[in-house]
Amino acid sequence: MEEINHVAVLDFGSQYTQLIVRRVRELGCFAKLYQPENLAEIGKPGAIILSGGPSSTSDEDAPDIDFDLLKSYDVPVLGVCYGMQLLNIKFGGSVKSSKHREYGQAGLFPVVSEGLYAGISAESQVWMSHSDTVDHLADNCKIIAKNQHGTPVSLQWGETFYGIQFHPEVTHSHEGTQILKNFLNTCGELAEFKIEDFKQELIEGIQAKCGNKQVVCGVSGGVDSTVLAVLLNESGVNVQAIYVDQGLMRKNETAEVEANFKRMGVPITVVDASERFLTALAGEADPEKKRKIIGNMFIDVFWDAVGNAEMLAQGTLYPDVIESASNENSKASTIKTHHNRVDRILEMQKEGKVLEPLAELFKDEVRELGATMGIAQDILNRHPFPGPGLAVRCPGDLTKEKLDIIRDCDAIFIEELKASGWYEKTWQAYAGLIPVKTVGVKGDERSYEFATNLRAVISEDAMTADWVDLPTPLLRKVSSRILNEVDGINRVLYDISSKPPASIEWE
Repeated sequence: MEEINHVAVLDFGSQYTQLIVRRVRELGCFAKLYQPENLAEIGKPGAIILSGGPSSTSDEDAPDIDFDLLKSYDVPVLGVCYGMQLLNIKFGGSVKSSKHREYGQAGLFPVVSEGLYAGISAESQVWMSHSDTVDHLADNCKIIAKNQHGTPVSLQWGETFYGIQFHPEVTHSHEGTQILKNFLNTCGELAEFKIEDFKQELIEGIQAKCGNKQVVCGVSGGVDSTVLAVLLNESGVNVQAIYVDQGLMRKNETAEVEANFKRMGVPITVVDASERFLTALAGEADPEKKRKIIGNMFIDVFWDAVGNAEMLAQGTLYPDVIESASNENSKASTIKTHHNRVDRILEMQKEGKVLEPLAELFKDEVRELGATMGIAQDILNRHPFPGPGLAVRCPGDLTKEKLDIIRDCDAIFIEELKASGWYEKTWQAYAGLIPVKTVGVKGDERSYEFATNLRAVISEDAMTADWVDLPTPLLRKVSSRILNEVDGINRVLYDISSKPPASIEWE
């Protein structure tokens, strides 16, 4: 898409930065992410948003911006969290460190009912995540919203510069999307975003990068890699899709994946590497090391299966990128290393051998893209499944016994969710293993067995998630079936943690 009248989002390292891009796209405007040091390369934007970030403006190496260049674009600017603090400093104000980090829900009380806060409630909930706060305000600054303590949480400088000390992009900010929409309404005519246009842009980019090169596409059967394989097939490039059964898949997963790809008319090669993976993982309990072993082994298996392939295509989504903080210019903190972000992948990226067309998209956008290519809804609506498979649902070392227990527990949970109609109401659900044995009673005898953790969440993008309040009768039935049908389990727990602070997967 041509970079004219678009929304340029400058990334200062927040875990939620890409959510801003996504929200703007949802509102029908084309948005693109840039590094602050590349401000001169953003074309002719219609608006600019400065994201939040983990740094303090007082840090010696705190991210900065060319303020004169920013002003020269002469378009509305919105600073979010760190972005607001930076703007306050640039306009002649100051920022001070707080004794307490403000993290979580907070009250928003608009001082004005126009501009950013047109149509916003007199009291609203927002999501905070910061340790610094604005102190002295510049002469041309006015306060346009406060929190429940009367502290300024939204500022305006002149007619076109705005700042907010909360994250409007996350669902925890109840009217955050409306606030973003109000900002976009101040910007005049902006470039439109349509998934169909984005699809054509992706196809053209794939064709330009791949040419006649041999492309290996790793598929897992999940939504991301499935959509990628169909997109590559539609692009007409020389692609071979490979499905690796690494011994960490769910019950009957391989047969289901083969059947789905046959329905779509996309040929795949199935490689059984379960013994190879489990041998490499034997005795390893560290979650980061497990992920790296799996990621590196994937590449070995791909290359062994295909030979001299010139490109590796992955269904990487933006949450993988941002949580791994794998971009060499990234200012974000590493949350966990994704299997598609291990060192060997990064080395191949530098060599131009990695193709990740979906890396700027979120799960729901990928589903929307898949629908434009005619992929059946039952395939698109499959719950997300992590690349490292069941390895991240079993903390500690892996054994065949533990994996079989997880498969059986998970199969029962998913079966009952589907039978009750709750599978479609949840974004992701699974059963994992808590590798600690506890005392129980089975058949009037003492048992000493593992516990299983059931997890069901609702989310839009995997960046934030909340647990699903499943009906008690459903949980009771699932628990009863697991305790009666699965050997090795004598305790069933239901995970009621949100993200943040917990992640969706256990490792």
